[in-house]
Amino acid sequence: MIAELGLAALWLAAALAALQLVSGALGLTPKGAALAGIVRPVAVVQGLLALTAFICLIYVFAVTDLSVKLVAMNSHSMKPLVFKIAGAWGNHEGSMLLWVTVMGMAGGVVALIERRLPERTMLATLAGQAFVSIGFYAFLLIASNPFERLSPTPVEGNGLNPLLQDLGLAFHPPTLYLGYVGLSVAFSFAIGALVTREVGPAFARAMRPWVLAAWIFLTAGIAAGSYWAYYELGWGGWWFWDPVENASLMPWLAATALLHSVSVLAARNALRAWTIMLGVVAFSMSMVGTFLVRSGILTSVHAFAVDPERGSFILVLLAIYIGGALTLFALRAGTVTEGERFALVSREGALVFNNVMLSAILGIVLFGTLYPLVAEAMGAKVSVGPPYFNPMGALFVVPMLVVLAVGPLLRWRNDRFGRVGGRLVIPAMLVAAGAMALLVMGGVSLLPFLGLVLAVGLAWASLLPLRERKLRRTPLAVWGMVMAHFGVAVSLFGMSSESAFSIEKLVAVNAGDTTEVGPWLVRLDGVEPVAGPNWTALEAQLKVRYKDADPVMVRPQSRSFWTPPQQTSESALLTRWNGQLYAVLGGEGEDGRWQLRLWWKPFVTLIWIGGLLIAFGGVLALIGRVKSDLRRIIARDRTADRRESQGR
Repeated sequence: MIAELGLAALWLAAALAALQLVSGALGLTPKGAALAGIVRPVAVVQGLLALTAFICLIYVFAVTDLSVKLVAMNSHSMKPLVFKIAGAWGNHEGSMLLWVTVMGMAGGVVALIERRLPERTMLATLAGQAFVSIGFYAFLLIASNPFERLSPTPVEGNGLNPLLQDLGLAFHPPTLYLGYVGLSVAFSFAIGALVTREVGPAFARAMRPWVLAAWIFLTAGIAAGSYWAYYELGWGGWWFWDPVENASLMPWLAATALLHSVSVLAARNALRAWTIMLGVVAFSMSMVGTFLVRSGILTSVHAFAVDPERGSFILVLLAIYIGGALTLFALRAGTVTEGERFALVSREGALVFNNVMLSAILGIVLFGTLYPLVAEAMGAKVSVGPPYFNPMGALFVVPMLVVLAVGPLLRWRNDRFGRVGGRLVIPAMLVAAGAMALLVMGGVSLLPFLGLVLAVGLAWASLLPLRERKLRRTPLAVWGMVMAHFGVAVSLFGMSSESAFSIEKLVAVNAGDTTEVGPWLVRLDGVEPVAGPNWTALEAQLKVRYKDADPVMVRPQSRSFWTPPQQTSESALLTRWNGQLYAVLGGEGEDGRWQLRLWWKPFVTLIWIGGLLIAFGGVLALIGRVKSDLRRIIARDRTADRRESQGR
């Protein structure tokens, strides 16, 4: 019954999305003006119905209703409850339902609270959001019904992929989806502004919170996914340029460029066409990522679908949405006025330069992701990995980081480098000192070398916008910018340090044997069997000691899940202020010795600490921008009331 309720809610939500599209489009015409009043309520109800459908899906997973095919394929009655619930979106159909739920709820919130845009632009925006939603509703109801029944009902379910039975799964996909769908709202705003030719500061101020929120969630989702892969997959790396990793990175790059562009438009009435174009590109990258993950052309722990028909369906949606938006942009770009001019040496100029760099990096990642797939379709096997992405990306990342250090110190409209040169003396000295220290140390390759020295300079430079300010009166948006840029420096230092100084050791040892990895002394005390709720494991007791400190016990495991049957490596991590010891238990050899894979990774945790700082900076900026917009709205309403009372 609950499954049928969810399916009915999904059908009703799809019908209301169609009504929202038609009434929003007709509401823009003189003859259909009477329909304009129903668009906002319809959007709100549509979002609530989509949420109802998703709650129903969570319920059938929580109670393990094996008569629902999706539950039988991706759950098991013996699983812990948290993984039963997470299993609702740990599959293709459930993840797509999560997508449309967030999209519907986002559209409902926009309809409910947004009052800054002209009503015609809002109608066009909500119609655009409904247009995007309809395609995904159709995809779910026609090709990926999450509530399909199974007859006869099986005795037990297949279970969830053991690699996904981790708390990281409960946060990583929903967080990313909030980011993806936030970009769909930005896309709808861009379409609405193009349709009504209302591209200006008011449009940018309405769009900016959604872009910023999407960017925050994307940042947090990518950081969480990176750490999940790092500790769960047992390979010791935090980024492998996997196509599905790239599928999340590409929207983030576009969203970062869009965030800076929309801020310039909101504050300085510049970069109008650039903002609209980036709004289209950012959501287009989300769609490309959706196609990669769900088309069946990739084999990955992240990739859900293996049905080519589903991939074709998404490809059609991709062509309709991206092709239609680009066509509309081409037709209306001439009507988007240039906006205010600015000098090359100005804060706007620095933002444009870095947006170009971000766009170039996006192009590099997009090409490196799609080229092997195209080559394989033509019968050639091509591998594109770090040897391509790292140096090619560095060509644009390095100048971008330099401008990132200088840009926030420049004035709007027009400035000169001589005015800010004195402030950059200390960052330049730090860069020089770091370079000298690394050269004396030796053994550091070029890219980690550049990363380390630039991170030190950028960390100091990121704090300079606070200079000569009264900190208590400094706007939250400025604090957010400083925090995010400082987080970039922290992450960059962690990435470069891990790349430059990591030590790896693969050994075969008996119980009682001791080995060294970096400053750590590691002794295997023994290997014992242990059991969990739906797995058994062999667990190594490793007594580890950092230099002369007291020994500590760590316990890596080799787990065997029985539903579905799969073996995984559960790494053991021991974190210090200056890095992590990373241990993985391998198999037992014929001679009775156990394989151990050990890493010492200096400052590796700074990668994710920096990611959290970046996201936290976005949160501060979002709060600051919302407060500023609210003050502006209140002031405007008071002015309108005053004029009205004077008119009386």
